[in-house]
Amino acid sequence: MAILIRGDEIDALVEKYCAMTGQSNKSEAVRRALAAQIEALAAKESLADRVTKIQRQAADGGFVAAKNSDKAFMDEMWGED
Repeated sequence: MAILIRGDEIDALVEKYCAMTGQSNKSEAVRRALAAQIEALAAKESLADRVTKIQRQAADGGFVAAKNSDKAFMDEMWGED
């Protein structure tokens, strides 16, 4: 399915991209730009994966959070003595 995109700003961005990359075909330039962005987003590490990695590094370094260390504090905050 073909797509028609109109807009001076979009046209200016495509022209700039073409100038920077040496592309002469606007459709090919848009295809390449979108493919590169999709690849970059797919390769980006998720927040959960980053947190897991940090937790693993902390554990390997000897840091271990005490279980229920904040329970008394949280109970007091919520009025659950």
